[in-house]
Amino acid sequence: MSKRVVITGMGVVSPIGNTLDEFYNSLKDNKHGFCYLKDVAKVTKEDFDVKIVAAVKDFTSEKYIDKKEAKRMDRFTQFSVVAALDALADSGTKFEDIDPYRAGVICGVGIGGLNLTLEEAQKYTAKGPDRVSVFFIPMMIANMAAGTISMRTGFKGANYCTTTACASSTHSIGEAFRRIKDGYLDVCLAGGSEACVGEFALSGFNNMKALSRSDDLDRCSIPFDADRNGFVLGEGSGMLVLEELEHAKARGAKIYAEIAGYGATCDAYHMTSPSPTGEAAAEGMKQAYTEAGLKPEDINYINAHGTSTPLNDKYETNAIKIALGDAAKNVVVNSTKSMTGHLLGAAGSVEAIATALACRDDLVHKTVGFKNADPECDLDCCTDGNRSMTVNAALSNSLGFGGHNATLCIKKYVD
Repeated sequence: MSKRVVITGMGVVSPIGNTLDEFYNSLKDNKHGFCYLKDVAKVTKEDFDVKIVAAVKDFTSEKYIDKKEAKRMDRFTQFSVVAALDALADSGTKFEDIDPYRAGVICGVGIGGLNLTLEEAQKYTAKGPDRVSVFFIPMMIANMAAGTISMRTGFKGANYCTTTACASSTHSIGEAFRRIKDGYLDVCLAGGSEACVGEFALSGFNNMKALSRSDDLDRCSIPFDADRNGFVLGEGSGMLVLEELEHAKARGAKIYAEIAGYGATCDAYHMTSPSPTGEAAAEGMKQAYTEAGLKPEDINYINAHGTSTPLNDKYETNAIKIALGDAAKNVVVNSTKSMTGHLLGAAGSVEAIATALACRDDLVHKTVGFKNADPECDLDCCTDGNRSMTVNAALSNSLGFGGHNATLCIKKYVD
């Protein structure tokens, strides 16, 4: 018999706040986290095209990681450990009383230690192979976030890293949901992390024309706006405690929301462009709400992938229309990336947290920075302010390079 899966803890490290409360208050206050690259990272080329990023500010890992340990962890792993342990604290327990093989960790990372790779490659080129750090490989590899979290929690169940570009952490939450639903786990820490803000990553994304070159902090990440011109690179981590419902109830846990469905498809179309038809992304949405036992008209909120790129926002609009049919005209759509920028492998988990909070509090945050309507993005994109509305069932979308599509169906918790 299938189990029900609920969210009982959440932790966030993000450009708009390094705690869950800070993050949520920024969403409600429509406060973005954009800053100038020169203020947060070394810039070697003064006329570098990209001026703005969404960096994590004032981050410290010291409450969980001592200074010696921190030097042996890449920034993305530090983010994930802090977010995961904050999520555990938020859940009210460390789950030390359960079979450790019934508790897992699944953490999505899109890229991993890219900045570290550049630093070590420069050492290798300048000084030879003996100067490459003995910690380079275990610090750089993407799976080390999940592995390190397990070492800090003692969770010995399923433990792995999903790497599907910008869909990585939505896939991680979906896979954790399935493992609990199917009876393999009682608890799972699931989410994602990323930390590659810097000229190296920015150069790659910029050369493929994916990034915004705006120098206006208030008009750089503007999903669904006619003037959108690329995404803003961000960093951070979002981690959620997923728990089997009866297990959560037995310990008197607070419950944010229920994860009720998961869809995963592939465009099989192009390395970087989403499919113009939107059919595969739409199928992922259908899979998610169908597994949840819902119909299109039951979905009244979608946290969109909403990257602020010309192609994504147009094609995602098409996908939503296919997935919901006539009900699409009544759905409220927003993009958390209008405040956080694009957190790559961590984007889906941070947006799932925003979606869960919307279900709990019946409040959908505004899509910030919007000014000019695009007739090709003609859904209700929540551009006129926060929306107080009943949110019984929502979708959270992630669409990654390679054509990877992942959707979670998150419902208001009802016993």
